[in-house]
Amino acid sequence: MVGRLIRVLALFILAGVVGQQALASPSVYTTAPPDPRAVTVRGAGDGRADDSTAIQQALDKAAERGGGGIVFLPQGTYRITRTLFLWPGVRIFGVGAQRPVILLGRSTPGFQKGVAHMLMFTGSARQTDKDSPPAAFPPAGSVPFNKAIADANPGTFYSALGNIDFRILDGNPAATAIRFHSAQHSFVSHVDFDLGTALAGLYHVANEAEDLHFRGGRYGILAEKPSPAWGFALVDSTFEGQRDAAIREHEAGLTMVNVAFRNVPVGIEIDRGYGDWLWGQDLRFENVSKAGVIISNEKNVYTQVGFQNVVAVNMPVFARFRDSGKAVAGKGASYRVSAFTHGLTLPGLGRMGEYRTDYQAAAISSLPAPSAPAIRPLPPVSDWVSVKALGAKGDDSTDDTTILQKAIDTHRVVYLPAGFYRVSDTLRLRADTVLLGLHPSLTQIVLPDGAPAWQGVGAPKALVESAKGGDAIVAGIGLDTNGTNPRATALLWKAGAASMVNDVKFQGGHGTDRFDGTRIVPYNNNATGDPDAARRWAGQYASLWVTDGGGGTFANVWSPSTFGHPGIYVSDTETPGRIIQASVEHHVRSEYALNRVANWELLAPQTEGEAGESGDAVALEIRNSRNILVANFHGYRVTRTRKAAPAAVTLYNSHDIRFRNVHVNGESGLGTCDENGCATFLRLTKFPFENAVRDVTHGIDVREREFAVLDIPAKPDPVSPSTFQGSKVEQLADGFHSAGGGAVDAQGRLYFIDRFFQRIWRWSDDGRLEMVRDAMLDPVNLAVDGSGDLLVLSSYGRNGTVYSVKPDSPDSQIAVIPATPAKNATLALPVNWWINGEFRDQIDPKTYEFPTLADMFVRDMAKPKLHEYVSPDGSLALPAYRTFAQGPADHRGLRFSDALDTYGFVQAKVGERVYITNGSENRTYSGAVGQGGAISDLRLFAERGGESVASDPQGRVYVANGQIFVYARDGKPLGRIDVPERPLQLLFGGKDGRTLYALSHHGLYAVRP
Repeated sequence: MVGRLIRVLALFILAGVVGQQALASPSVYTTAPPDPRAVTVRGAGDGRADDSTAIQQALDKAAERGGGGIVFLPQGTYRITRTLFLWPGVRIFGVGAQRPVILLGRSTPGFQKGVAHMLMFTGSARQTDKDSPPAAFPPAGSVPFNKAIADANPGTFYSALGNIDFRILDGNPAATAIRFHSAQHSFVSHVDFDLGTALAGLYHVANEAEDLHFRGGRYGILAEKPSPAWGFALVDSTFEGQRDAAIREHEAGLTMVNVAFRNVPVGIEIDRGYGDWLWGQDLRFENVSKAGVIISNEKNVYTQVGFQNVVAVNMPVFARFRDSGKAVAGKGASYRVSAFTHGLTLPGLGRMGEYRTDYQAAAISSLPAPSAPAIRPLPPVSDWVSVKALGAKGDDSTDDTTILQKAIDTHRVVYLPAGFYRVSDTLRLRADTVLLGLHPSLTQIVLPDGAPAWQGVGAPKALVESAKGGDAIVAGIGLDTNGTNPRATALLWKAGAASMVNDVKFQGGHGTDRFDGTRIVPYNNNATGDPDAARRWAGQYASLWVTDGGGGTFANVWSPSTFGHPGIYVSDTETPGRIIQASVEHHVRSEYALNRVANWELLAPQTEGEAGESGDAVALEIRNSRNILVANFHGYRVTRTRKAAPAAVTLYNSHDIRFRNVHVNGESGLGTCDENGCATFLRLTKFPFENAVRDVTHGIDVREREFAVLDIPAKPDPVSPSTFQGSKVEQLADGFHSAGGGAVDAQGRLYFIDRFFQRIWRWSDDGRLEMVRDAMLDPVNLAVDGSGDLLVLSSYGRNGTVYSVKPDSPDSQIAVIPATPAKNATLALPVNWWINGEFRDQIDPKTYEFPTLADMFVRDMAKPKLHEYVSPDGSLALPAYRTFAQGPADHRGLRFSDALDTYGFVQAKVGERVYITNGSENRTYSGAVGQGGAISDLRLFAERGGESVASDPQGRVYVANGQIFVYARDGKPLGRIDVPERPLQLLFGGKDGRTLYALSHHGLYAVRP
């Protein structure tokens, strides 16, 4: 009798699973594509047996060769009881007439408390066991917890999951389906999440996701800042029936295209105390009871919220502001929002911003039909013709040109299994060609170095070229033009508005793997060029060149080849085009460029300027163009950068350029890695782009680097500099490479460093500009002790070095200072900080709440340092802040700490109050100085907080944040002082202490009353 009941119960559970499969979305890969390298999971797939080991074994085997692998999961229902680890570069796809389902059974042990993941994208390079050494920061959530598993990190490329559904039965309130941390060229696609009473479908996000459908759960997506601090694009997806909110997130850089929300209390909720770069386009809200979006931190530059073309029914409140309680009401039972923006809004070029909310909506009689997918579906696998079946080798040595071109000429859908396919002539697509693979690192079309047809001076010659005006598709492959082919462009695209390029990597530079799976090192030993000097950076045409009327959709593209110029180039077209999440990086002169272009949208374009090659690179260059939307733009330069650059975006003779959500900064993750993964920290460079936008035609800069709205007209209004109480700005000196780290002595004389030339300068009205020291050892920041001697912080050595020099003594005099236990002395403290908590899970496992940025700032600032560097006269001490290192301990290594990263020091005694800024909030605080450099009793002073802050004898406070903003002692804004260059460090000096010195990278200015 008992056995019969057990069988009946099992059949009942299985029936529920089968019923769920009947409701599933159609399978994308109805049969397994032929690929000899792929590993197939050999599990029961009956919904009853535990298939955890079978799936993990397949994932492990795929990762063995190096460079990642491909795993096929056949249709069936696979019950798991522990976390599955998806290794870097491994992609798992469901195959079969019905999508396979990964099932978490009712009340599975380990999924009841905290956060517990069914599957994790990892940063570990290999399988680890209980005896492996621990990862530096193993993320919580693996079941059972595995200390040796490293979280996916900024170096985790190519990992992906597609066409697999997840189902979580009741009794697993802590469960999430996927922990989706990763970096470039990762995705989750074609997944139905049936979550029941679980916590979330996706926990954390990365890169791009498409065709996801979330049913039930407390949240569909629960996310913090992505691993590399980049953005996340969600396309063609739906949410239904979440208990608290469809999406709850902060700083996710969330870009949504064609996403629907149904029967939920809240569409998108931004966490308390945080902002986000949030852009939604072609969205749909149905039966949303509380608000379409909940906006927090509403008067902060990092809160940038925009929507375009949104329809809603039964949603009384479109937007609700958490802090002020204000609500933006809907327009009747059914309405359309043509535009909504909130955040720092710039009234024009060259002007500073104000916080505004713009809402344009109107009632409609009923909702229109749902939009067509933004990402075109691929043809069924039954149409795919394998080039290996036609005789192609893909062995990285055979010339496969003839076979590949014949395949394209005779078949519409051409499939490239994993392999490196060498060619010696351009592959020309037909108008309707679909050229595809499953892994752009394992599947590459390769042009060997020195290919004869690509040599010399001449017009661009493509590796792959589309037909003009067609609807071709290229997806899932890598294109490599190598480094000694000067006429090469990897993909020359002339196809029309219905065409698509998706999941394509332009190889060369970072993240490029060899045929054997080993990763190419893209630098010589001092990162000034390729290891082979014949391979010239920026020596080829654009990697992706859209021209001659070309258009279409370009999604999840990665273009980091240092040899191409630029990474993506669009020219001579008015055919509509749309880029959705393209990472374009590491170029020498420009990352993206547009010339004679109209009717394009750049959604979630992300750029990264590297230290070695991108010192002069512009993130986005727009020439002779109009009707361009740039939304959720992230242009940043890595922490390692040591050279100033004028602007992230340059405009030439262009108008009707609409910027929505612009994020220009200089942060990046760094850390140390071993075979178990990476420990990642986020630091802030002193060399982000100085301006967000420069209109070269009209000679106007945009100093605000974080803003929500800016429209570029054909004829911008002239700009008049602002001043405060008649004060005059005078340039005292210029011609510096990278000035900073200044300090003022008791006579009011200013000392500062030109870091690149390793010189210490002095300015006084009497002596004017004097060189105090030359050939110093990597000086970064200065302080002046009670004897008038200089305390110099150097970046040399594993933990940096501190030494003392007498300004007018012989050049041979130098006294190195060791760190000693902290005592009571006047302290030199960083004036600007970056404290955010990236790369460490901040969620409270009991309440599922996050500490705010302000909470973390208060917490971390209150920690005293145990050691300090004391000046020889004992009057001044520099706390010994923790130093993070990359590379060797000598001059080639890179060092980062709060003291090295700051633009300068502020001096105070224990018990005094100081003004400091937190860059991760862009706010200014005052705080009480304690022993060991601890700062407590932090009080918010101003919503602006940039590179530096100083106060005058009258108690007025001056904040450098694009220009100089002046505040009264109580925080009331008093005015602004405009400086010809971006002010970076502010100090009061001069004989009477009333001269405000402003250091820029290249000049020294004085502001005098």
